Amino acid sequence: MSELFQENTYAVVTGASRGLGRDLAFALSARGYHTILVGTGERIQEVCAEIRKRYHTESAGYAVDLSKEDEVLAFAAEVNAKYEVSVLVNNAGVGGTRGFADAPVTYLDNIINLNVRCVALLTHELLPNLLRQPKGHILNVGSMAAHTPTGFKTVYPASKSFVLSFSLGLREELRGTPVTVSVCSPGAMATNPEVTARIQRQGVLGRLTLKSTSHIARKCVRQMLWGKRLIVFTPVTYLVSRLVPNFIKTPVLSRIVRRELRQEE
Repeated sequence: MSELFQENTYAVVTGASRGLGRDLAFALSARGYHTILVGTGERIQEVCAEIRKRYHTESAGYAVDLSKEDEVLAFAAEVNAKYEVSVLVNNAGVGGTRGFADAPVTYLDNIINLNVRCVALLTHELLPNLLRQPKGHILNVGSMAAHTPTGFKTVYPASKSFVLSFSLGLREELRGTPVTVSVCSPGAMATNPEVTARIQRQGVLGRLTLKSTSHIARKCVRQMLWGKRLIVFTPVTYLVSRLVPNFIKTPVLSRIVRRELRQEE
């Protein structure tokens, strides 16, 4: 499978201040892409500076609150006015573990705005830019959680189900155009020692899906550029998640999450 690299075009990566988003930006920069990175605070500028020093590519950082519609639209308008974009990576997102009845409205709203609305709006606004390139790619970061409704997470798996459905539907809609759409379904990610330890306490399931963010990022970028539809990291776990019915999976995972929640209280 061949990759068509486009000189002087940019890759937009959201949630690039740390973790998977940062490593996705590094993986794209290593292939020669200039980057437009979206994050919060001063940290995003530090990532851009590191990219410029390490990869000698251009990197522009934007501090944008992607949970706010007006900021998403203003950012997209500026990007369209200033840059030629051939890659869009919708990585920004948020999760959490809380009982639904106990969750504040702001907590629920933040998950929906970042994981659902921002993905749809930013893709909609940047799509004309992507379509005018000889070749364009969209990568949406989903989750293995998209395949299993889970108590005490509730809205997060539902939001990732949206990302999966949206990605596959848009890919079909764009068939015959220069733009491909890929969606990745990572499981547990080793973002820091604390998170890694918490995941490992979940037992065999947590350890089976645990991968480093750098490993996930490199595979995502490689397979996105190949135009792959669905990117998975532990095929056996993915098959189990698809084949085992929800009436079995949901109670098991919900008990694990509830136990974890009680341990943190």
